[in-house]
Amino acid sequence: MIRRAQGQEIDAVAELWLETNLKAHDFIPAQYWKANFEGVKAVLPQAELYVYQDEGGIQGFIGLSGDYIAGIFVRSERQSRGVGRRLVDFAKGIRGRLRLSVYQKNARAVKFYLREGFVVQREGRDENTGEAEYEMVWKPEDERP
Repeated sequence: MIRRAQGQEIDAVAELWLETNLKAHDFIPAQYWKANFEGVKAVLPQAELYVYQDEGGIQGFIGLSGDYIAGIFVRSERQSRGVGRRLVDFAKGIRGRLRLSVYQKNARAVKFYLREGFVVQREGRDENTGEAEYEMVWKPEDERP
């Protein structure tokens, strides 16, 4: 089930954010994510967050800011089992278009977004980490060239 995150779940969501970033972005020093943890945790209550929950608890979440996907985070043991796809499909259902940034070195995520119909709009560089990234967009089929 996908639903809006609740205030008392912020700690669990923040821990999932940290765990997933450490594993998915091993090309960035772990200290970067740890140093940003408290700041992220402080802004999460103001974010538009949707969690994927099953009988085992929160398995993933997506953060949206307008049509921008701030991030999709899925427990490592639940990755490649449809949780990320369900979260993206949910976002597609409530937004007319979507955009995001993804590190180029995160090949697994890039492949996932391409498979989900996103296209690379442009290449850039994350100003915080210096890492190369793609800006990607998704549009409904009737808006594609």
